[in-house]
Amino acid sequence: MTIAEFSITPVGKGESVGEYVARCLDLVDRSGLPYRLNPMGTVVEGPFDEVLDLIARCHKAVAADCDRVSTIIKIDDRKGVTGGLESKVADVERRLGRKLRI
Repeated sequence: MTIAEFSITPVGKGESVGEYVARCLDLVDRSGLPYRLNPMGTVVEGPFDEVLDLIARCHKAVAADCDRVSTIIKIDDRKGVTGGLESKVADVERRLGRKLRI
């Protein structure tokens, strides 16, 4: 299973890019893959090819009306492990002995 965190930024579209974030999150939400939106990007989990295909579709959705787009991707690809979105956080909370504010 693959967990990928990604951030897509339209270059030259001003300071507020919420319109583009919403465009991507619509695709992410409709994909059916587990995900978490955070203030600096989106984390999605699923089979490697599906995750990369989703990120590519998000990139192209932003690029549709932008001359320049910057996409940053961080990938954790681990065989035989599922549910990493929850288990990674739960492991840290277990080690701390308390719930975190997430």
